[in-house]
Amino acid sequence: MTYQSGLKSVVAVGLMCWMAGTAQAAEAPKKPCEAVETKGVKVEGYISKKFKRQKRAIIKEFGEMGYTRTAIRPYPIGNTAKVIAIGRCVPAYIARHVMAKALKYTSGIESLVNQAFLHTHWMGIGTTTFDEPSQQLVTPEQVKQLMDPALGDEEFHKLYREFSIQDDTVPYFGSTPKNVKKVK
Repeated sequence: MTYQSGLKSVVAVGLMCWMAGTAQAAEAPKKPCEAVETKGVKVEGYISKKFKRQKRAIIKEFGEMGYTRTAIRPYPIGNTAKVIAIGRCVPAYIARHVMAKALKYTSGIESLVNQAFLHTHWMGIGTTTFDEPSQQLVTPEQVKQLMDPALGDEEFHKLYREFSIQDDTVPYFGSTPKNVKKVK
């Protein structure tokens, strides 16, 4: 066995274990959410490059609601990804605030990441961390529904989960194979 073939085997086994872990995490019973007063929400991601000079002020805007830590950076090239990810324990008022800021300082919101792939108290904006099978496209009307201030935490996350159900198949180089990352 050569070094390269051994390395390929190790990578393949690691990838299979990781995929099995994400499937188990999706099916595992969920623990109750810790209050944001004891476990804050981390907001990570990118803002559009054109806001680079205003970065400090923008970071303060993202943290205005309290109980958040931010790691926001200007996107190095072109436009940010039009993706947002919201963990299942993020309070709706914080999620809406960050979504409003994301709409203002990124390229917009056109995809949601399924919560099974996310830490409970984490939000990502304009991020390229998640591949397309982990996401679901949403319409501007669906984003407006999520931004409704009348929604409580339970209703907000129920709607988010409904909108982030992935497709059964994914376009891949001209074909549409089964989505292996689909959360059941």
